[in-house]
Amino acid sequence: MPRFLPVGIQDFEKMIMGDYVYVDKTRYLYDLARPLQGFYFLSRPRRFGKSLMVSTLEHLFRGHRELFKHLWIDSSDWLWQPHPIVKIDFNALAWNTTDALTTDLSDFVQQQAEYHGLEIKTGSLPFRFSKLILGLYRKYQAPVVVLIDEYDKPIIEHLGKGAAGMAIAKANRDALKPFFGALKGGDVSAALRFVFITGISKFARVSIFSDLNNLNDLSMHARFSDMLGYTQTELSTFFSEHIKQLSQLTHSDEGRLSSRIQLWYNGYRFSAGAQPVYNPFSIVRMFDAGEFKNYWFETGTPTFLTNLIRDNQFPPTQIENLALSEENFTIYDLDDLHIEPLLFQTGYITIKNYDEETQIYQMGYPNQEVRTAFVAFLYQRLVPFENRQIASAYRKLRICLERRQVDAFIDVVGAILAAIPYEQIANQDEAYFHTALYLMLTASGVRAWPEMLTSQGRIDLVLELVEQIYIVELKCNQTAAKAIAQILERKYYERFRSDSRPIFLVGINFNTDQRAIDDCKWGTLESFLPLA
Repeated sequence: MPRFLPVGIQDFEKMIMGDYVYVDKTRYLYDLARPLQGFYFLSRPRRFGKSLMVSTLEHLFRGHRELFKHLWIDSSDWLWQPHPIVKIDFNALAWNTTDALTTDLSDFVQQQAEYHGLEIKTGSLPFRFSKLILGLYRKYQAPVVVLIDEYDKPIIEHLGKGAAGMAIAKANRDALKPFFGALKGGDVSAALRFVFITGISKFARVSIFSDLNNLNDLSMHARFSDMLGYTQTELSTFFSEHIKQLSQLTHSDEGRLSSRIQLWYNGYRFSAGAQPVYNPFSIVRMFDAGEFKNYWFETGTPTFLTNLIRDNQFPPTQIENLALSEENFTIYDLDDLHIEPLLFQTGYITIKNYDEETQIYQMGYPNQEVRTAFVAFLYQRLVPFENRQIASAYRKLRICLERRQVDAFIDVVGAILAAIPYEQIANQDEAYFHTALYLMLTASGVRAWPEMLTSQGRIDLVLELVEQIYIVELKCNQTAAKAIAQILERKYYERFRSDSRPIFLVGINFNTDQRAIDDCKWGTLESFLPLA
């Protein structure tokens, strides 16, 4: 029988004792913890295994060797010496107001002191936090381990909620600065054995990044790029029985099933040259439910990202082809938030390629789950509709294209555009229609490539399906024939001639006065070539 799937399990002891699938990452923990002292920060998207990693470190530093039996570290030279531990899980603390946050932190410090029989009832919160660490060091005659999970939750949770939310985010950030600043004090620093902090983003003016000079940021460290998430080898090894079960359930051979799993959930890369990893949350949920769905995306909606994209008029079509430099992945300031690095840190885009000469990262959606779900989310919020039922018609677009029913495809697009309020669509240019079409296509599950570069220019849209390719050129207040002529004149099709799939050319003209498509021309490449 296969081991149980750890749905909702983030506690290492429960996972081991309950015979759940545990993907062994202890060799990374050994490398981190082997030095006499280490200060680390790790950024990863939500639901990516950070809390389980913190829990594993807790049991490692408590010396609970029996839990690590048969894991990699059990056969190493790890000493299994117990250490006093201060573990703060910001998921469990109040963050709605700064007063509530500081009250919970104060109560936590006091409870820890009482549990260990220490007397530290007076002084500021940072002062008492320092006293707690020093008290533990003296009482147990061993350096202290500090584990902090999701440090930035009191900040992240308020983004995208207007001026009031931003005010709370900044107040919470300012409250955390002196609290974390306690870790840099000379006496306290000397009493620390290991500090491990997780979060989603690095925010400026939080002292762990500005004052802890020895803090090692692992977020894009090549050696630790797959410390969280599952590699292809790990998926095949630790979930082999579950792959067999799903293969039988779906009546699909294992090879084809594995390719589908890879398309849906693999693709996260956190450093240049790193091998891609699977989203662990989605993998576990997929095996448990026995079907392919947007599991990770549905656990939290990126409202603040949508608001940033809307407020900054950031073109969603550019997300697929972002190019970022190293400087884009630095500390983020709440007073000057940039969309591109936040998309990366929160897991909506990832590293697709890296150019060593220019030191430029090419970014894109990691997999089908994120691409379709995130774009559908953008589509529903960036394109207003008078009729929400019509708005959902985008789901038919992929089916129309798969069946090569381009006329039906145009009818659906036209109905969707007609449902957009007049004041929103009036006087819009080609770029608006381009964006709307891209959003509805990608949301439907079509692999849509906007503004694909060729030697002769940029193709407006390339649509890749399993059995065909569509090259789409858009015009505004012109003609579909002119759109087709541009494809032929610039030979946009040349880069696809070696592909075995048939190529279709589609020319579309939007009439801004009518708020509709008034002309469309389409056919196979061969049907147009004699006209060239």
